[in-house]
Parts: sequence; structure tokens; C-alpha cells
Amino acid sequence: MNTVLFLLIGVPLLEIYLFIKIGSQIGAFNTVLLILATAILGVTYARYEGFNTLKSGIGQILKNELPIYQIISGAALAFASVLLIFPGFATDVVGILFIIPFTRKLILNRFIRTKKKFNNKKYIDGEYEDISENDDKKI
Repeated sequence: MNTVLFLLIGVPLLEIYLFIKIGSQIGAFNTVLLILATAILGVTYARYEGFNTLKSGIGQILKNELPIYQIISGAALAFASVLLIFPGFATDVVGILFIIPFTRKLILNRFIRTKKKFNNKKYIDGEYEDISENDDKKI
């Protein structure tokens, strides 16, 4: 809950700060053009990478293998496209990192390792018997 609240407040504040800083350096009109250019180029490149991921996934299916990485990569590309459409420099940087295949693989591998670390809980397998039915018969 705290992470979501931090993101809802922190990301827009960071974007406003960056708009002011970068806009004061390059001008308001150039800032708007830069935001539009990153959105258009980023979504175009995300579409290209999405088709490459789709081709790779179809190749995996034809080999009778489950395209796990391609599915996760496709979801990451969709997330990157959304980040690139949102106006802002910080979201554009994160979106571009998710679009570039090398950095996307690094980020996804790091995420998977972190999830595995937290999911390595030990469980005890056992059986149980509901004794509430037996208590009614004794009375």
C-alpha cells in the first residue's frame, strides 16, 4: 500500500520537477516537441520489438516449447509502451529501458530472481481431521 501511494505521489512530482528543469534549459516548445518525439518513436520501436517477440514466440510454439520468456517480454513491451505514451522524462527513460532487448532481459532476470527469493517458503504437508462432528456425538 505504501509503495502504491509513493508512486501515485512521487512519479508526478518527479515529472513536474523534470519538466521545469529541462524546460528552463531547452525552452518550453522544445520540451513539448521532445515529449511528443519520444512518445512517437518509442511506441513505433515498441511495435517493432513486439512483432519480433511474437515471431520468436511462434518459433517456440512450432518447436513444441512453451514461450514463457516471450510472453513475459510481450507484457514488458506493453508496459513500456504505456510508459512512453505518458508525458514525462522519467517514465520515458524507464519505458526505453524496457524496450531495448538487452536491458529488458536484465530487468526481467533481476525481477524473476527477486520473486524466486521471496517465494522459497518451506511448507509442511500433512492431513487433518475435523473433530467438531465427533464432539456432537459425545453429548
